Amino acid sequence: MKTAIYPGSFDPITLGHLNVIRRASGIFDRVVVCIMKNAGKQTAMFTREERMEMARRVVARFPNVQVTTYDGLIAAYADTFPEGAVIVKGLRANTDFENEFQMALINKKINPELDTMFLTASEKYTFLSSSVVKELAGYGADLREFLPYEIIPDVEARARERRV
Repeated sequence: MKTAIYPGSFDPITLGHLNVIRRASGIFDRVVVCIMKNAGKQTAMFTREERMEMARRVVARFPNVQVTTYDGLIAAYADTFPEGAVIVKGLRANTDFENEFQMALINKKINPELDTMFLTASEKYTFLSSSVVKELAGYGADLREFLPYEIIPDVEARARERRV
């Protein structure tokens, strides 16, 4: 069984993330969406438990996708799969490639058996990020073109709480 690990903070999970998940689920036997802490992001909109619950609702449509969490290095987590695993990363622009390529090389140094597969974003999601979605939500924008319908009420409610 070939497993793909799709790591990220997913705060919140967007339609761009969902596009990568859908495509990876057609390529791999199993896709593990791994909710991780991003040391570069200081303030999360949602707790890790909330992000996991929202991601589970969103990926429920894919029978070969599961959601988990991990606190360590993704290269070490990939090593816990006896059959091996591949890291899947979505790329939106050149800056994504530079950052993700560097991370892929570091992961390969830590775990020489680990490969990273890059999936380029669908053109309609090249501008989309969780940060953009959070900012739009803060202004009360319509989120239907950015988020899976299952979690729009969660994001809108949290944005309202933060505005008060």
